[in-house]
Amino acid sequence: MIRTGRWIWATEGRWQWSCAALVAALLLLCGLPSLISPNVQSTTTASAGLGAISQDPAPPASRPEEPAAPPAGGIADLLGRWNITGEGAYRDHVYWLEVRQAENGGLRGTFLNRRGGLISLPEITVEDGELRFEIRPRPNAPREVHRARVEEGRLLGRVSVENASREVPQEIPQEIPQEIPWIGERPPQWGTHNANGRFRLGTPVQLFDGETLQNWLPRDPTRPLGWTIAEGAMRNEDQANNLISRHHFENFRIRAEYSIAEKSNSGIFLRGRYELQIVDDAGKAPGSQGHMALYSRVSPALNASLPAGQWQVVEATIVGNRLTVDLNGKRVQDNIVLEGITGGAIDSREGAPGPIMIQGDHGKVAFRRITVTPILGARR
Repeated sequence: MIRTGRWIWATEGRWQWSCAALVAALLLLCGLPSLISPNVQSTTTASAGLGAISQDPAPPASRPEEPAAPPAGGIADLLGRWNITGEGAYRDHVYWLEVRQAENGGLRGTFLNRRGGLISLPEITVEDGELRFEIRPRPNAPREVHRARVEEGRLLGRVSVENASREVPQEIPQEIPQEIPWIGERPPQWGTHNANGRFRLGTPVQLFDGETLQNWLPRDPTRPLGWTIAEGAMRNEDQANNLISRHHFENFRIRAEYSIAEKSNSGIFLRGRYELQIVDDAGKAPGSQGHMALYSRVSPALNASLPAGQWQVVEATIVGNRLTVDLNGKRVQDNIVLEGITGGAIDSREGAPGPIMIQGDHGKVAFRRITVTPILGARR
């Protein structure tokens, strides 16, 4: 016989178990769990139905119901910010929209309807992939219903005026378009910027030097300019045109000297899209429509206004989507984020250079110096 390990091989062609091998075989036949892998044991126990304790985890304890997850393929593409422009004859219709998901699983948002301030949207609905919300721009004005859907990364929509045939106040235009098509695009990816950084500066551009209006164009070329020069300052008449600079700028510093009439207001639009509010509010609490507010979006840190009729100085630096503003030597906006255009913007192309626009159709204002210094080398 030849002994090899736990068993003995007989030369006659038979083999015999040693005692150790017999014991191991008996244990296996009895199904001792310790000799079976845990995975196999769990499967065997579950399928055998022998009343053994299952290895599967216990069901979780009951907890408050959570909002249902948004349906896949639609809502996620709608979330976020959109820069919106009317199509065709309505390219001067500029809007801005932000869509957010509420805690209850629904949608809400914020909308900028061309002019004025931001409008809260307490409810936005989506049906068959189509977004829908409605606004009423003014009390008693017809209801405007916006509908849109995402196609190839753009938000393609339209606004319809409902109940437009009913009687409306005289100050509301009677010739209201029944439907305006529009296209929404995502804002640019700005990267990281700091309006308080150290920059390489270009050659200053004198947009107004107290002598001529040659650097300015009317926003509405069908109407008179409505601005004159007197005593070294450009001054607007009632309901004058807004002035748009012939030069366009991307990143820059602007310094302006101006005087606002009593109970009047105006504004300086950076790149033609972000309004720094000018208003007679000396001594009042700062607010989102106060002097040097980023209109309806960001209130100034403090009120640095001088009384109406006095010459005031603003110095602002805009780099990418960051803005710092000093009014009369005091810091009123400190490297704030430009989250979107403001009411009255000339367009919604945030990533492009733009002009300086001076608001002339609101109230009496005078400017005696406006200088823009380009900032070189700052990239998006």
